[in-house]
Amino acid sequence: MDIINKKINSYVEAHTDLEPEILNILNRETHLKILLPRMLSGHFQGRTLSMLSKMIKPKRILEIGTYTGYSAICLAEGLDKEGTLTTIDINEELEPFVRSFFEKAGVDDKIDYRIGNAVELIPSIDEEFDLVFIDADKKNNGTYYDLVFDKVKPGGYIFADNVLWSGKVTDETPDKDTRVIMLFNEKVQNDDRVENVLLPIRDGIMLIRKK
Repeated sequence: MDIINKKINSYVEAHTDLEPEILNILNRETHLKILLPRMLSGHFQGRTLSMLSKMIKPKRILEIGTYTGYSAICLAEGLDKEGTLTTIDINEELEPFVRSFFEKAGVDDKIDYRIGNAVELIPSIDEEFDLVFIDADKKNNGTYYDLVFDKVKPGGYIFADNVLWSGKVTDETPDKDTRVIMLFNEKVQNDDRVENVLLPIRDGIMLIRKK
């Protein structure tokens, strides 16, 4: 995911608020104990998610793909006083680890953490969301987008992560996984129900606003 000049990236991080101490610990523990730590949002992207959430002040957030809980904690920082965040992940083995950090971060009472297949769980959620963050298995990005769209209120937001796919979206002969990302990006770009901006932050975040 090194798609931004390392010197620029270091400068950007040096001029971005530090992550809270509990997130710094979660960051370290994820890298020490959990497989595929590159899946973690990390300092810069985490502060970006936190800032965007604080700007939106959502009452209801849906996150698809919890991993170790870093992004959920960041997004929860911007919740309305009475707001809640529902986060879904299929990996039940991480549940004790994740719940412990939700508690340590003081957000366990605001987070509804569900284990299961998001494709199956989302249709059963009868709620309206101000913000949805899609960060799970990329082959289902388009499916998740379709499943949540009617659950997002007008003027609400969908964020989709990893839409630059380590820069491979610019390859002249993209592989199968990259084509999935490209098809999703085109799907959003051609959807006249939304406004969208693709931010080259870390591995790319697509910001989508429902009209």
